[in-house]
Amino acid sequence: MAKTARTCEQILKLEPALWTFVEVEFVEPTNNTAQRALSTAVIWRDLSYGDWSRSRSEFVERLLTVVTSLRLQERPVLEFLIQVLHSEPVSLLPLPPE
Repeated sequence: MAKTARTCEQILKLEPALWTFVEVEFVEPTNNTAQRALSTAVIWRDLSYGDWSRSRSEFVERLLTVVTSLRLQERPVLEFLIQVLHSEPVSLLPLPPE
């Protein structure tokens, strides 16, 4: 029972993020597209035997997610990364069509 309670607490902490697709236009309700897009990165990771350092593995995972998300949105990757390095506010949420 305690394990279920902890799981519920964790879900409740993330609740606002679970409903982003309802509140933000152009956000898909599933991550199927993202999962397919990341399959290349997963294959690369498996073929390269990953990384023994947890922090480096997390960095690679996050960077590949950012790059893949931006490419799917046809947004410039380098420009986004430069903004991040300059501590400018950025978002991976899709931009509304012009």
